[in-house]
Amino acid sequence: MTPSTYTVTGHWIGGETVAGSAGTLPVVNPATGDVVAETPAGTAADVDRAVTAARAAFPAWAATTPHQRADVLHRLAAGLAARQEEIATAITSEMGSPIGMSRTAQVGFPAAVIESVAGLADDFAWTEEVGNSLIVREPIGVVGAITPWNFPLQQVVSKLAPALLAGNTMVLKPSENAPLTARILAEVAAEAGVPAGVFNVVYGTGAVVGEALSAHPDIDMISFTGSTRAGQRIGAVAAASVKRVALELGGKGANIILDDADLPEAVNRGLMMAFTNGGQVCGAWPRMLVPASRQDEVVALAVEAARQYTVGDPTDEATRIGPMASEAHRRKVVGYIERGIADGARLVLGGPDRPDGLAKGAYVQPTIFADVDPTSAIAQEEIFGPVLTIIPYADEEEAVAIANGTLYGLTSGVFGEPEHALAVAKRLRVGQVDVNAGHWNPLAPFGGYKQSGNGREFGRFGLEEFLETKSIQR
Repeated sequence: MTPSTYTVTGHWIGGETVAGSAGTLPVVNPATGDVVAETPAGTAADVDRAVTAARAAFPAWAATTPHQRADVLHRLAAGLAARQEEIATAITSEMGSPIGMSRTAQVGFPAAVIESVAGLADDFAWTEEVGNSLIVREPIGVVGAITPWNFPLQQVVSKLAPALLAGNTMVLKPSENAPLTARILAEVAAEAGVPAGVFNVVYGTGAVVGEALSAHPDIDMISFTGSTRAGQRIGAVAAASVKRVALELGGKGANIILDDADLPEAVNRGLMMAFTNGGQVCGAWPRMLVPASRQDEVVALAVEAARQYTVGDPTDEATRIGPMASEAHRRKVVGYIERGIADGARLVLGGPDRPDGLAKGAYVQPTIFADVDPTSAIAQEEIFGPVLTIIPYADEEEAVAIANGTLYGLTSGVFGEPEHALAVAKRLRVGQVDVNAGHWNPLAPFGGYKQSGNGREFGRFGLEEFLETKSIQR
């Protein structure tokens, strides 16, 4: 594999490239260990300059109509589609997503989200009458967005599209591990008609740039996707200026397979939801809850299906699991696998050793544990890797208790007779449940209960996050 090389020469502030002043950060291809780009190591002064540009651009952008802003979003979606291959290649290079997935999910989903948000302009209740009051929904102001590395374009677009439609301006800090698509997005946005200063990008670390954004008095809202620990810090820092904070954090989704489920379908779908993107998905289902009497049957099906998840070069069309996004993350995942073995879970596939033939790169074997104690570390903590834990349950009450028995509450799945599965889904303390592999809906809300965060993304629910509500009595 020959790594591509990219050049990121500076921040994007006020519609132009601004050179950094505090050194650079390397962008490393996790499949090879090669440095493929460098970005500026942003400072608080860079954040201040970007916030100043966003604040200056806000009045004019907020004064445009929702329909005008929707037209810009339609052009933005078309511009991303036109650069699909470039974006997909960049994502594969910077964080190891298999190229097939980069083309479809990593690029295709963001375009669909932008179009779905643009389509809200006509029917959204921007104003309404309540008795003698006129209720007006207005942009909140300058939004600071902090996004992760696992879906580097999708996570930005999920914030940018509704923020722009609402009439806000934005300063983005992309992950320092996967920053390449942020520059492409900025260029496409400018070509689509996003005015200078409306969308700005400051590269750097969370400890410096993220902190500066969270604390900045001229930032009106922080929208963050990432770990629960980082979200806690952002919430604490942002509280000093009482700004709005939307947090989409960690998850430990459960896939509950009921007695009346189509077992092969439930296992195959559940495995996909555990291993997609190498398990580096906050909405994954790393816990598979199965009737104790059928655990051996489920294990056999899962092991057989898992052998189809080819691990290897992410530029190879046949690869289904690429490297973890970094060597540090690989070590973390391997540590959890070793912890599972030490705690007595039954290893039925994979393990902590590198996959055969892959001595170089941040690769992890797809791993399955059975007979997992639901209170153990591998069943409670977010591993964020291709590790499936099969947990037997005695009855439905226990299954629901296990599913709800973590500090997270982001996603889950239920498989069974449709009405039965729906009844169980209603008992789960999570923000999104798929019943019998329900299709993804970009207009449905996505977000978490408990320590999986607060606020919602997608559809009108995501748009409302970026709006203030004013009542005018007449």
